[in-house]
Amino acid sequence: MAGAFPRHETSLEALRTRGRYRQMMPRDGHDFASNDYLGLAGSDVLRAAAADALARGVPVGAGGSRLLRGNDAEHQLLEAEAAAFFGTEAALFMGGGFNANQAIFSTLPQQGDLVLYDALIHASTHDGMRLGRAETRSFAHSDVTNAREVLQDWRKNGGRGQVWIAVEAVYSMDGDLAPLDELMALADAEGAVLVVDEAHSTGVFGDLGRGLAHGIAHRPNVLPLHTCGKALGASGALICGQRVLIETLINKARGFIFATAPSPLNAALVRAALQELQQNPDRRHQAWQGITHAQAEAGRLCGLEGFQSQILPVVIGDDKRTMALAAAMQGHGYDIRGIRPPTVPRGTSRLRLSITLNTPETVITTMFETLAQEMEAAQCPA
Repeated sequence: MAGAFPRHETSLEALRTRGRYRQMMPRDGHDFASNDYLGLAGSDVLRAAAADALARGVPVGAGGSRLLRGNDAEHQLLEAEAAAFFGTEAALFMGGGFNANQAIFSTLPQQGDLVLYDALIHASTHDGMRLGRAETRSFAHSDVTNAREVLQDWRKNGGRGQVWIAVEAVYSMDGDLAPLDELMALADAEGAVLVVDEAHSTGVFGDLGRGLAHGIAHRPNVLPLHTCGKALGASGALICGQRVLIETLINKARGFIFATAPSPLNAALVRAALQELQQNPDRRHQAWQGITHAQAEAGRLCGLEGFQSQILPVVIGDDKRTMALAAAMQGHGYDIRGIRPPTVPRGTSRLRLSITLNTPETVITTMFETLAQEMEAAQCPA
């Protein structure tokens, strides 16, 4: 008997055939897959913060949107502390980075404006742009010359509105860094706003982990977004910037107005994570020791070079070969995941190796020794 949703079943079967079928897996093996870069998610620091917050009577649930009764003192304390820490006029705490990017790009760029975005920008930005009313154009990845050309072409063809340049500080699948100095110069020259998604740089890059854009975050034409579910070990997101932009989001962003507020308890955990960045800089230094070690071992044992961050992509190309290699590494006790289109461009399926404080340097070395053997057996290019 045919299923009730034959088109969906056919679509899923096509994904299986192409090696793109996704399914959830339990946590198992040494962590080379998470974004818990500073090892805070399961740390005693956040456990103690949770216990303290509960003892102080901080609610577990918000009970409503921030504009109803869901606004808690912990939310407001976090926003004030985050604005001070990241160096901006104001901050807004939202439930997650995806929701925050949707809110930014569906609300702030107006009709007649242009969102000029990096070709590898996150899916959440694309969804926000689809919901918004501004024009959108992409530029080649991290190519500021091309960004300038696209912007000037838009102006030449009658574009007169505000330009919003959307980039990631550290790109989540390639691990490379945005050329922020050049992008800032372009934004200044063209009267544009630079929107910087710091999701994978918060806690890892910048003074005390303030992110790659910290030196420019105070400027009126810069809007940084810091997510709280990666290096900060909790969940949520902090949109930081000029007060007028934050107040516009509060008044007009549907993803803020109509959503139940994030847990006040979670806000307390993010506060504790920010305090840890300031009070224990050794945590970040230790993370970088592991990152530097991993980059060196990748080159020494696998011939893989050119990495710039804690994210080490091993591009295989073919979808099925990528997943087979990931499964082989998982069988050796290493939690390594394969990444396929549409998350990455066609023909660039890869292993995404994430280096965190959860994994000792000795394990990092043995992982690369094993990876070298498996890549050779599978005849994968180095």
